[in-house]
Amino acid sequence: MGIITVLWEKWTEFKRDFYKITLAAMISPLMYLIIFGFGIQTTSHGEPYLQFLIPGIVAMSTMTGSFSAVAQNMSVQRLYEKALDQVMVSPTPLWQFIVGQIIGGSLRGMYAGCVILLLTLPIQTNLIYNGWSFVMMFLNGTVFSTIALVLSFLAKSYSDAPRYTSYIIMPMSFLCNTFFSTDQMPGGFRQIVAAMPLSQASRTIRSISVGEPPGMWGYVIQLIYLVIFSLISFGFIYKKKNL
Repeated sequence: MGIITVLWEKWTEFKRDFYKITLAAMISPLMYLIIFGFGIQTTSHGEPYLQFLIPGIVAMSTMTGSFSAVAQNMSVQRLYEKALDQVMVSPTPLWQFIVGQIIGGSLRGMYAGCVILLLTLPIQTNLIYNGWSFVMMFLNGTVFSTIALVLSFLAKSYSDAPRYTSYIIMPMSFLCNTFFSTDQMPGGFRQIVAAMPLSQASRTIRSISVGEPPGMWGYVIQLIYLVIFSLISFGFIYKKKNL
């Protein structure tokens, strides 16, 4: 019941701000598609650049949608509304509160990714998306929801949430296999970037989109990230740190 309560809160927020959320999910990815996809006519790996770009934009949208859905709201609730104090004294199991936040954030990220899929549907790219694509989109969303939870517990002020976006989300958006392949990066740095969750999501969704087998390593690595950041989130809230 605790998970359903949190998801209902997310659903109510989504319905209230539907147009704002949808517009926010569209603007930046559309600009990237127009500027890089149409403005820069080039090829990648022998294919039209849009073939490479669109799966990366889809993966990036699931990241930004999930992260923004959790980080800012949780920071406000913890620092100013003191809503987490009520959760701490309520009969709701704390693990259900955390799981509800993770699932709710991931669903918001999947919505952002699906918006991009719909927007790019008229473009003749012959890209393929199947159930494994949506599993990766969901997993990527859960990972960045848990990252957002950890950072919101660490935030000292409301202004920290935008800073985390600038420090973490923005660099990953440009570096992690979205606009160009990590294969072109220097050794050492390439391996670090390629192991990041967004790189794994972009690579897996891109492989599926061109008819290649996705492989299981991408899913395994995402699950490892999910477990690590989930445990850190549980540690923060159960030890009542920063609350």
